[in-house]
Amino acid sequence: MLQSDIQKSKAIYWASGIVSICGIIFEVLFGAIGSYILGDGVKQYTLTISLFLTGMGIGAYFSEHVTKKLILSFVWIEFAIALVGGFSTFLLFGINAYLSDGTDALFLYSITLLVGALTGVELPILIRKANEIGVTLSKSTARVLFSDYAGGLIGGLLFVFLLRPQLGMVKTAFFVALINVTVAMSVLFYFRKEIHRYKVHGAVGILIFFTLVGGLLFGEEAAFSFEQKMYRDPIVHAEETNYQRIILTKEQGDIRLFLDGQLQFSSSDEYRYHEMLIHPAMMLANQKEKILVLGGGDGLALRELLKYDEAKSITLVDLDPAVVQLARKHPDLLKLNQDAFSNKMVQVFNEDAFEFMEDAESFYDVIIVDLPDPNNESLNKLYTLEFYSLLRNHLQPGGSLIVQATSPVFAAEVYWTIDHTIRATGLHTENLHLDIPSFGNWGFILAKREEFELIGEDLEVDTRYLTRETLLASTYFGKDEDRDITTEDGKKVDLEVNSLIDPHLIEKYEKAWLHY
Repeated sequence: MLQSDIQKSKAIYWASGIVSICGIIFEVLFGAIGSYILGDGVKQYTLTISLFLTGMGIGAYFSEHVTKKLILSFVWIEFAIALVGGFSTFLLFGINAYLSDGTDALFLYSITLLVGALTGVELPILIRKANEIGVTLSKSTARVLFSDYAGGLIGGLLFVFLLRPQLGMVKTAFFVALINVTVAMSVLFYFRKEIHRYKVHGAVGILIFFTLVGGLLFGEEAAFSFEQKMYRDPIVHAEETNYQRIILTKEQGDIRLFLDGQLQFSSSDEYRYHEMLIHPAMMLANQKEKILVLGGGDGLALRELLKYDEAKSITLVDLDPAVVQLARKHPDLLKLNQDAFSNKMVQVFNEDAFEFMEDAESFYDVIIVDLPDPNNESLNKLYTLEFYSLLRNHLQPGGSLIVQATSPVFAAEVYWTIDHTIRATGLHTENLHLDIPSFGNWGFILAKREEFELIGEDLEVDTRYLTRETLLASTYFGKDEDRDITTEDGKKVDLEVNSLIDPHLIEKYEKAWLHY
């Protein structure tokens, strides 16, 4: 093989690796944006990965018809991927903001299939070109596939640890598209002697390149205006972290925090939620010195806990440091949580709650579980028999535990399954619920090692909502929300324990909230 042919074959391998990096980034990007806009991360990642791979298969099938002008075909495929992929997330935000329900999902899945198909055409073309240069078919296939698979690993790591947290989803799409165009232009220039009127193709590439640069510089600002339409109130803070999308809105004094599009609290009524989350457990605990809070990175649960003079140590575990940092710095959140994080007795760990409990050596007088609803696999594990067993094992005798447990009205089977799972650990429970205007009717589960009952003791601290009477009233449930759940045909539902091996709570949650 001539030296020039060796250099050309190396260029093909490099091109294969780089476009593979771009392909895998687009693939996981579509899963991430689908999770944010459409909800249910596991479902969206599953669908986008499946559709992307299906598209690749379709593209590989049709690639057998591409036998001439291989390099030029590759260049134009890259141009197409750059345009479609680059504008994908930007357009999805716009469609979500202005068009009817379901259009955004159809657009996302169609784009995923299309980009997958275009990606699937690339590799066979590069393999044929390497073979055409003089590399044997077995070697050309193996080397191009090696470059492709290695590039896939690099792309995944880049997206998780660099692109998403640093650029966000809109800029990431444009940035990766620019790489596709750059690869196409490089290959076009390298093989220019083989391509008729290559300058015309190059001019098209330059036009696409600068269009994408414009998208990179100004697309996020336009997409932000689209995103604003997803929220009732003006956005005052938006941030993409390694774990989620953080949005803070404000209108006429009402502060609302959203994580991945899900409302976490409204300042107009959050005190109802947090008083019920904290004070029943603190009332029932024999001691109140050592307290553990799982979740609660906004600091509002801490605010209520710091009302107790008996508290000596409060450990807060929240996965995302950006939420805690926002609660420490943003003036509106500081006012709401009364600068709770500055208290010396508060210690913060940014860890997964399950892993923290597995490694924990301490015992706690009170455990507060203020975690998001079980709407995906990673959150479901925090609603399992295994997790609640860990909590029980770290609860002091005489100590108390309380868990936010979604709505017994909108998701009755989910609520009572959580209660059933906690009881399966040997803990005794009491069920509480109240009306929170921004959420609706919301449920909590109070638990202790020992049998207990709420006897309506007076609250030890000042509250805005909770009284002895409202606490006792919260233990009563209507016929359509009590433990004896029935199906539409009147049959009683048999509750099952939710576990790591059988995570059926996710399916129940999705079904319950489908129409809300």
